[in-house]
Amino acid sequence: MTEATTNAQTLPGLVVENSKIRGSKPAMREKYLGIWETYSWSDYANHVAELALGLKAIGFGAGDKLAVIGDNRPRLYWAQLAAQALGGASVPVYQDSIADELAYVLSDADVSVIFAEDQEQVDKMLSIEDRLPQVKQIVYCDDRGLSDYDHKLLKSYEAVIELGVNGDRAAYEAGVQALDANTVALMCYTSGTTGKPKGVMLNHANLVAAAKAFVSVEDVRESDDFLSYLPMAWVGDVTYSLATSLLTGASCNCPEGPETLLRDMRELGPTGILAAPRAWENFLSDIQVKAEDITGLKKFVYNRFSNAALTAMRKQEDGKSPSLCDRINLVLGELLIYSPIRDQLGLRRARWALTGGAPLGPDTFRFFRALGINLKQVYGSTEISGLGSIQRDGEANPDSVGKPIEGINLRIADNGELQVKGANVFVGYYKNEDAFKEAVSEDGWFKTGDAGVLEENGELTIIDRAKDVGKLEDGSAFAPQFVENKLKYSPYIAEAISFGNERPSVCAMIAIDFNTVGKWAERQTLPYTNYMDLSQKQEVLDLISAEVSSINRTLPEPLQVKRFLILGKDFDADDAEITRTRKLRRSFIAEQYEPVITAFYSGASVVDLRAEVTFEDGRKSHVDMNLKIQDAA
Repeated sequence: MTEATTNAQTLPGLVVENSKIRGSKPAMREKYLGIWETYSWSDYANHVAELALGLKAIGFGAGDKLAVIGDNRPRLYWAQLAAQALGGASVPVYQDSIADELAYVLSDADVSVIFAEDQEQVDKMLSIEDRLPQVKQIVYCDDRGLSDYDHKLLKSYEAVIELGVNGDRAAYEAGVQALDANTVALMCYTSGTTGKPKGVMLNHANLVAAAKAFVSVEDVRESDDFLSYLPMAWVGDVTYSLATSLLTGASCNCPEGPETLLRDMRELGPTGILAAPRAWENFLSDIQVKAEDITGLKKFVYNRFSNAALTAMRKQEDGKSPSLCDRINLVLGELLIYSPIRDQLGLRRARWALTGGAPLGPDTFRFFRALGINLKQVYGSTEISGLGSIQRDGEANPDSVGKPIEGINLRIADNGELQVKGANVFVGYYKNEDAFKEAVSEDGWFKTGDAGVLEENGELTIIDRAKDVGKLEDGSAFAPQFVENKLKYSPYIAEAISFGNERPSVCAMIAIDFNTVGKWAERQTLPYTNYMDLSQKQEVLDLISAEVSSINRTLPEPLQVKRFLILGKDFDADDAEITRTRKLRRSFIAEQYEPVITAFYSGASVVDLRAEVTFEDGRKSHVDMNLKIQDAA
């Protein structure tokens, strides 16, 4: 790894240094209309400088907030850095957020300028204009469909650039060099699993420290290509894509869009990648479904060598050496199965792959490791700049999230809660000093809310959210995520939430994977009209029942699912059931689905449920469901 500089301690400072050190090297690419457009570090620095001078011309300055909304686009990254170069802060928001969510975050953050990707995002902003009196300008990056728009708040990206083209570059660079690393650079809003999202304030020193910690233990190179596809509002994209790229000179690559992500990923072949557990679960489901569709010799070859890889993986975990037969199988498997699958996933060049943001099921983790993908777990949260611990090469296992990195200190409090201290820890919640005082101990440690264990060898194991860990009536320990991750290993199960704390047994609500179950139904010539219809077919109930029974055999007896129900709709972030990063809002779900929980433990066989549905514009409706409760075999 080669750092860009040892002097620059701010993100805009790193941009300037990169333009001087490696000006002609590719810094960012964007795929548009099927063609990758490349921007050098000089191009990158010029765009940021011109944007910053343009923003200054319209009145943006130190302490102001700039929001970006849209898919990953170079212009949206540059806008954030331009705001930071002027002493302001960027506030990235989730592009699929509904109007109420956007209005709350943008108002709470006191955002004055918004950069919107396209017409869709502009329309969202204009629909909540009356709730955002502090917004002075909405800048659109893509003008398609906006030619007839005439609104005082709207300005094109090109118009802002034009204002900055003839600005004072020397004064701009002097301002960047004088920028204090303790200035707040980023405000990332928490996912709001337990209440209203909070604005986490991260300064330049936090983000640079996290990036330096990451590259001190991971093999990151100047020649690397990262795929910038994670939501920009997630701290993982900022730390592992933007800040690390700026620190090392690696290139960020923006796919054409979500619908072309897998194709663009195969085309690019990133050298390192971070993906949320849901992405790895989707990859696995896709592989499993394709494996179900093949027959004959191909089916035999896949089953033999995938099982051989998993067998060798388990021997390795147990400290055993592979036999001669194992080694022969692995060589043949690499030729016939493992390498082709990695190529199809777009991971043929990846030296490392990370999973973080939530626990990944151990079976899913083993599967990808067995295929020769250097998948490792990382632990982090918004408040610690996305990084607390990471697995090193040769130490990856499904049960831990690795060891802390030098400069990042971990401890377990008396109540079993993990606490973190280091240069990467945030500086406060915006306009919420009381919440900050509650989140930080008297001696300065951030209380993560996660229940964890630090092993003798330094490995950190995360059990669950501290508030979610409980016990069954018989005293058996109950960690709901452990059960849910087991269930989600099935390609037919997209999401699950389990109950059991202070209850006699474990029960679960399951949401099917509509695409996977739909393909299965087509193979069975089973007609269906929509999600509700498909999920309640008796054949689907039998399919999921068989999956639950199979999964139960891998669970300790007290944690086996005794009763379950298949929902008539998937959990949806718009309905506040999950966060935008797909974390379950357990307390909300428990309240909304209280009739189901009552039916589970009363012995009822059916339950009537009215579920609320929220549309993107904030309108609400409801759907009535009559659901069958299944007893697990």
